[in-house]
Amino acid sequence: MKDLVEYIAKSLVDNPEEVDVKEIEDNKSVVIELKVAPEDMGKVIGKQGKIAKSIRVLSKVAAAKEGKRVIIDIVK
Repeated sequence: MKDLVEYIAKSLVDNPEEVDVKEIEDNKSVVIELKVAPEDMGKVIGKQGKIAKSIRVLSKVAAAKEGKRVIIDIVK
């Protein structure tokens, strides 16, 4: 899951070297923290949050295959 979010984020931003993804895993859930450069924040979130929502949907589909629940946090 971490690799999927990292790949998507690096594809979207101008500074892919500043993309940082952390994964915190529990029994049935996974929390993924995505951190990008401040100037790339808008590219990851998108207009009205559409890109962020799409990243969350793709992650949930991947997590459902593993029987887990995923939460994506975009942090500053």
